[in-house]
Amino acid sequence: MNTITNPSVASGSGPGRFKVRSLVVASLLAVLAGCSLTPDYQQPVAPVPSTIGEARQGAPVADIAISLQGWRDVFIDPQLQGLIETALEHNRDLREAVLNVEAARSQYRIQRSTLLPTVGAYGEGGRQRTPGDLSPTGSTTTSGQYAAGVMASYELDFFGRLRGLSTEALESYLATEEARRSAHISLVSEVASAYLSWVVDSQLLELAQNTQATRERTVDLVERQYQVGVATQLDVSQAKGALHDARSRTAEFDRLVQQDINALQFLTGSSETLQLTAAPKDLGSVVKLADIPSALPSNVLLNRPDILAAEHTIRAANGSIGAARAAFFPRIVLTGSAGTASADLSNLFSSGTGAWSFFPRLDLPIFDFGNRQANLDLAEVRRDIRINQYERAIQTGFREVADALVARSRYVDQLEAQEDLVEEAERTHTLSSYRYETGIDSFLQVLDAQRTLFNAQQSLLATRAEQQLNLVQLYRSLGGGWEEGELLPAS
Repeated sequence: MNTITNPSVASGSGPGRFKVRSLVVASLLAVLAGCSLTPDYQQPVAPVPSTIGEARQGAPVADIAISLQGWRDVFIDPQLQGLIETALEHNRDLREAVLNVEAARSQYRIQRSTLLPTVGAYGEGGRQRTPGDLSPTGSTTTSGQYAAGVMASYELDFFGRLRGLSTEALESYLATEEARRSAHISLVSEVASAYLSWVVDSQLLELAQNTQATRERTVDLVERQYQVGVATQLDVSQAKGALHDARSRTAEFDRLVQQDINALQFLTGSSETLQLTAAPKDLGSVVKLADIPSALPSNVLLNRPDILAAEHTIRAANGSIGAARAAFFPRIVLTGSAGTASADLSNLFSSGTGAWSFFPRLDLPIFDFGNRQANLDLAEVRRDIRINQYERAIQTGFREVADALVARSRYVDQLEAQEDLVEEAERTHTLSSYRYETGIDSFLQVLDAQRTLFNAQQSLLATRAEQQLNLVQLYRSLGGGWEEGELLPAS
């Protein structure tokens, strides 16, 4: 059966043959236009165990997606919330991170525009006088030339060079956006940590002031007893020494409180003097984090903005590799213009003055003494460096979350023991004071009981602060605040 019905095609001549060639060429161009030398992204295997933390015996680790509360639900103290809002509006580090995002977005728009033709309008004109000895006619002539129209230029991205560069710019922009998110979370956490330091130092200052007042009364009591011959000069000297120690601690904590205020002033970035009301008495009213299992799947780390940023840098490096590979192949740039031209300005737009030009250009690299190969090698090495940075970011995140989880479970026992210690120290102090006043023990026992009680109370406050700071660290290490729109910076 003869399947050829068009004689012109069968004979290899005529318009049918031209159509076949056109279809072949068009198909080839379509295939080449879709060609890309950019490597496919392969997510590196996380170099950490599959589970973070300590699973309870017999309890499997649930494969859950942790989605932490927004910072307003975690940091519940109204004064702290106001400080965080001020910091998000005025902090210079966060503002710089936002500006970096804007710069990366603009860079991506610049690179993306190279994928499209550039079109522009032009208009030009001029007149020229040619002396007779230079004129072919031997006479002095004056001529003019005027033109107007549009021109366009377009690079056929057959091998994906421009697309590779565009991908690199896009992924760099996304990495910068994740860096801004990381800066946002870090700023919120730093403000909360500084606020907790101010709260606990304020409580320690109050404790030192109360201890100083107690020891002042003790000095008065011992001096009166010395005057009636009950106490000794050594007792008076020891009581005054304990008072001076309390005065020193009061000054120390007062200094720390002022430095905490300075730290908050710096973090908020406000030009107005920071005004704080009285510190809350209960540290538990400052931070409230939803219950999180003691063991988590390691894939929760993939939501951290620093790890997401590292992943985007790998994708950006792949785009750079694609562009470096495409540099080994020809570049085809099409440039053309269409308009009107005339020797007289008055006839510029008259009939028959149309003009056009078309200039395709092929750039074929031959010898460059290893320049393109070096660029490709450099792009591949940078990709390997970013893979290493990605793996290190996962390892860092794993350690931070693991430390926060194990600390959270241990602080419960530590606080219970510390509270028991304070109770016993208070009981010892009461008994030693009674035994001294009744003449059974020396004043040295009272001093020892005072120091023990004061140290135990300090340790209890410090442990409570550490427990709250651990919640802040857990919030930060898990990439907290994913659910809230406050990740968009205040401006």
